[in-house]
Amino acid sequence: MRRIYPDIQDDPDISWAYAYPEGRPWLRVNMVASADGATWVEGRSGGLSSKGDRRIFGVLRGMADVIVAGAATVRAEGYGAVEPRESWRALREGRPPVPPIAVVTRSLDLDLDGPLFEGALARTIVLTCEAAPRKRLEYAAERADVVVAGDAEVDLTAAVRELHARGLTRVLCEGGPRLNAQIAAAGLLDELCLTISPMLVGGGAARVLDGEPARAELRLGHVLEEDGVLFCRYTRGTDA
Repeated sequence: MRRIYPDIQDDPDISWAYAYPEGRPWLRVNMVASADGATWVEGRSGGLSSKGDRRIFGVLRGMADVIVAGAATVRAEGYGAVEPRESWRALREGRPPVPPIAVVTRSLDLDLDGPLFEGALARTIVLTCEAAPRKRLEYAAERADVVVAGDAEVDLTAAVRELHARGLTRVLCEGGPRLNAQIAAAGLLDELCLTISPMLVGGGAARVLDGEPARAELRLGHVLEEDGVLFCRYTRGTDA
């Protein structure tokens, strides 16, 4: 891997390149897309990924306090609990060995007995709303830490505020596209980490944001490259 912007550097330190700013909460979205903007192949992102993308994916997880994902992404990608990695030891010094997963869901249509909840080293968090089915909500509370934010829909601003109150201020969102759009529209997005895969997909695959309109000026922080795959880091406005 090499950095090609803002200057040329071989074998950059990934954790340094993606370091969180000190002294403030930060929400980054990490996504992979094809050259024409598709975020999945046959319903999953794996067909767009690469060795370098998976390496950065792992480092970003190791740096985060919490990993947020929408329920549709959790189901489609087969999420399980995060497992500790030896390579994370320095990244997580002074913190728990793994970050928890926080799932955004209105309907609680989740396998609450599955690997994301059963035996998780960091107890899974469910971000839901008052409209969630009562019986499912009660059972979810036995299997996870439940945060009720909002009435008919999940209030993402309130949900993120609750994560911050728990000391989870380095927030990594792994999508999907609808959740990304909601986060951007709410003004919560500080950073977009976008892997651009050198392939065309076409068809009806969603883009990185798929939903309500959101407009935010982004500043390009860096571009890394490996085997024709580009790894771009954007921050909102003049944020660093």
